[in-house]
Amino acid sequence: MTAPTAVLREMRWWDIEPVLELEHELFPDDAWSAGMFWSELAHARGPQATRHYVVAEEPDTGRIVGYAGLAAAGDLGDVQTIAAAKDQWGTGLGARLLTDLLRAATAFECAEVLLEVRVDNTRAQRLYERFGFEPIGFRRGYYQPGNVDALVMRLTDPAQTRNENPESSESNG
Repeated sequence: MTAPTAVLREMRWWDIEPVLELEHELFPDDAWSAGMFWSELAHARGPQATRHYVVAEEPDTGRIVGYAGLAAAGDLGDVQTIAAAKDQWGTGLGARLLTDLLRAATAFECAEVLLEVRVDNTRAQRLYERFGFEPIGFRRGYYQPGNVDALVMRLTDPAQTRNENPESSESNG
């Protein structure tokens, strides 16, 4: 018997603590702070919203097993964060989260979406490539304090993403 699929829903302020726990587990050296999440969520609701944040929640336990966020400015979207719990890797959750962000980018009328990914995170890079993201450059020493470079990737026309079946994709985000 397989575990129930995590349900994606809008991230709210009460999700910050469990998201931070997952954030620190997955990104111990360069985890976001509570203030960063509060700031992002402050721009995620209302008619002037420029952010879209979701969490993935196990329906039976309420456990947060993933999260993702997008910022929009003009016709440009930027994936701010995306992550799935290690026990969710290979389930397609990362692809579902990214699909949700790309739908939001389309709703924000973004013509392109950018993201940064650690140069040593090839698993995430493969996910982004499956969606049609292409490398366009590097940001030297982007991830601190480890001084790890970021690969910058771009997707033009997120409404036309090339990922045919996000449910079957493997990712950790």
